[in-house]
Amino acid sequence: MSAPIKDFYAVIPAGGIGSRLWPLSRADAPKFLHDLTGSGHSLLRDTWDRLVPLAGADRIAVVTGRAHRAAVEAELPGIPDLNVFLESEPRESAAAIGLAAAILHRRNPDVIIGSFSADHVIRGTRVFEFAVRDAVEVAREGYICTIGITPTEPAIGFGYIKMGPELVVEGAREAALVESFVEKPDLETAKSYIADRGYLWNAGMFIAKASVLLEELAVNEPELHAGLLELAEAWDDRDRRGPAVDRIWPRLKKIAIDYAVAEPAARRGRLAVVPGHFDWDDVGDFASLTKLITNGRKNDLAVLGPNARVLTDGASGILVSQTSRVISLVGVQDIVVVDTPDALLVTTVQHAQRVKGVVESLKLTGRGDVL
Repeated sequence: MSAPIKDFYAVIPAGGIGSRLWPLSRADAPKFLHDLTGSGHSLLRDTWDRLVPLAGADRIAVVTGRAHRAAVEAELPGIPDLNVFLESEPRESAAAIGLAAAILHRRNPDVIIGSFSADHVIRGTRVFEFAVRDAVEVAREGYICTIGITPTEPAIGFGYIKMGPELVVEGAREAALVESFVEKPDLETAKSYIADRGYLWNAGMFIAKASVLLEELAVNEPELHAGLLELAEAWDDRDRRGPAVDRIWPRLKKIAIDYAVAEPAARRGRLAVVPGHFDWDDVGDFASLTKLITNGRKNDLAVLGPNARVLTDGASGILVSQTSRVISLVGVQDIVVVDTPDALLVTTVQHAQRVKGVVESLKLTGRGDVL
């Protein structure tokens, strides 16, 4: 096994509720705390295990909400207390990753950080490690580097990265400048991207010197940058940290790191990409979860739940059970059934993206008790 990378710190943003996976994923039990792959561990724990060989267990930080602290520490019993960065409320990825960058830069001005979502599924760990190590070498040259996933199909649920000229960096097997980011396309556009071979899926992984990332934030979002530096200055003083978070965090701008850092950096020629040749999925909805568990076999029925009691005849799709009820599915195709003690979801794989609308409706009607 290779040694951990010098001066490298892995950051795991663990936030969001995964609203397209409701009612399985909830505010008090978000997606990253579930085992969605049958590994026997939560997605968060799987992410941690992937990163330990790259950073070492003492150089992995998790940014999460105060409400999830106990659950996160139970999943990651080896994480040092000083590496758990708690948000008082969700403020999007630029604030979460920027906070980690500011704290870690204050502790070590030469640190390189890599941000890796807590709730993605990656298969091909060694290939993933190669990509991260290449990205770190690119980051040493002053670039912000992302890892783009080599597409396997014309997916419409992911954003894309358009690659520019090749970037030659010693120690990196392959890299390119990023020409632009592209929002989720329609099917015909996605097909043209696959045929072009110059596009990668945007997996939201960013590797950079903390100082470089903070410089980009200072230029693009100066108020956010100033608030994060103020928080970092107080962070390692236990008596000052809580009051500083309560005072500063709620007024920080909500903005994704793609808009606050990555896209402006690409326009200035400061953003690079390393292709990742490993299997990746953000498990964004029940359609992707169905495909993940069945390995793409459309006639299969995926079943999740340690005590699921299922009778099936000619059914396909996914069934998630958190109750002791017997559930029978007869002659239904591409069905999605999620049975929990206080909420039942029935839809189809085709309409899986619309589940988020149910969550929004429940918020509007004041039904926070089932969120």
